[in-house]
Amino acid sequence: MEKKIVRAAARVLKSTPRKLNLVADLVRNRPIDFATVQLKFCDKKAATLIGKVLDSAIANAQYNYGLDIDSLYVKEILIGKSFTLRRIYPKAMGKASRVNKRYSNITIELAEI
Repeated sequence: MEKKIVRAAARVLKSTPRKLNLVADLVRNRPIDFATVQLKFCDKKAATLIGKVLDSAIANAQYNYGLDIDSLYVKEILIGKSFTLRRIYPKAMGKASRVNKRYSNITIELAEI
């Protein structure tokens, strides 16, 4: 029997890939119940963003494929760069600095144990 792989993605999230990867490392290759509790009690903003995508992937598995939630684990979390807004921050004596406002993409894959 083939194991199903369920995906969910979010694009153009206002957080840097570096910050998202810190939280994503907590739940990679973990069961769903552990991952949801871990994200719920993590204080970082990235945890709520990843948690929403994980909830979407769980809903896709349950309603679109009819899979049992207890038999799923987080197979892969891909964090990618989206675009970067470049802004100017004025400094003293007529100078300026560049501020990069980075955006990210998240893709989560769930698989059956």
